[in-house]
Amino acid sequence: MDIPRIFTISESAHRIHNPITPENLATLGAALRLESGARVLDLGSGSGEMLCSWARDHGITGTGIDMSRLFTEHAKLRAVELGVADRVTFIHGDAAGYVSDEKVDVAACVGATWIAGGVVGTVELLAQSLRAGGIILIGEPYWRQLPPTEEIAKGCLANAIADFLTLPELLASFDRLGCDVVEMVLADQDGWDRYEAAKWLTMRRWLDANPGDDFAKDVRAKLTSEPVRYATHTRDHLGWGVFALMPRQRLDLPLT
Repeated sequence: MDIPRIFTISESAHRIHNPITPENLATLGAALRLESGARVLDLGSGSGEMLCSWARDHGITGTGIDMSRLFTEHAKLRAVELGVADRVTFIHGDAAGYVSDEKVDVAACVGATWIAGGVVGTVELLAQSLRAGGIILIGEPYWRQLPPTEEIAKGCLANAIADFLTLPELLASFDRLGCDVVEMVLADQDGWDRYEAAKWLTMRRWLDANPGDDFAKDVRAKLTSEPVRYATHTRDHLGWGVFALMPRQRLDLPLT
């Protein structure tokens, strides 16, 4: 079980596998008013920066689940580095369908809603682990401006314009799911640039170190195309944010 190799190569030097900065994560943790001892579940936890930094800064305890073997190992090392290995646990596994044995104060899926077929299914899944009065965190792209053509949408790595909503539409969709939006932290341009551009140096150094690897041609193609693709499409059209939701009623039944 693992994610596609291109991601474990291109994002191998990333601590955060989304277009937000450590400062954004700190802002989010403060905005949620996290208390010491709060329990956090993170489905698709990547390299563990959110759980580890919040354990250090706010005294939370947490569990992260991620399909990437490499990123899970990075998360465990980060926990040791920050001195919080006794407070956070990282599991290499499939987060799809994962429900915590113990109800949590914050249930998060930040940038991996594909694990439950999209936002609706992910909110439903996270709600099963949430205590009454807890907070759901969803990280999701949205259109900053609607692409004028389907081709441009595909240049943003969407399958179609319909894959994402505008920010007002996304916020309205949470309301229709029976959730109050109680906070949000949006990626800024610097966060996007750091997330995307950092991949390019990582890929180039991997190519220099692995010229005979069978996968080198794929990495070379990605490195050649990505800077122009990102600047032409994603940078102007795609936004990304983390949204804090509180259910108005229990969401342990299928959402329609």
